[in-house]
Amino acid sequence: MNGKVILLVEDNPDDELLTLRALKQNNIMNEVVVARDGQEALDYLFGTGSHAGRDPSIIPQVVLLDLKLPKVDGLEVLRRLREDPRTDVLPVVVLTSSKEEADLIASYRLGANSYIQKPVDFQQFSKAVQQLGLYWLVLNEPPPSRGRS
Repeated sequence: MNGKVILLVEDNPDDELLTLRALKQNNIMNEVVVARDGQEALDYLFGTGSHAGRDPSIIPQVVLLDLKLPKVDGLEVLRRLREDPRTDVLPVVVLTSSKEEADLIASYRLGANSYIQKPVDFQQFSKAVQQLGLYWLVLNEPPPSRGRS
């Protein structure tokens, strides 16, 4: 493992399995941490709640964030990530089935790095995941870690 963790924030078990299958099919072998609601994602990233004790200075390479989530929705997760200096430059790719223009605009206004609408067809989805993995895990130069507290 190369240490580049992917945080997948997805509440739909079918979409979770589809995403994990597409990653594996495209030889993206990074560790994938799955959060099944927005609160769990925030707990993981900040080392609170069910993830108390986890070192929050170790952040994922990229967050794949669904928008329609229980407890805390994806837009609120994104808002909180951008408000905190520990995660304000963390790459966040909104990966959603939402076709609502308001979600697209709100995601970018809140600082999303990318917005990808989930294709329904697995082959299209697999190709999108392959391109996503190549860009965010291989080509993209992430921001340097800053002193995090």
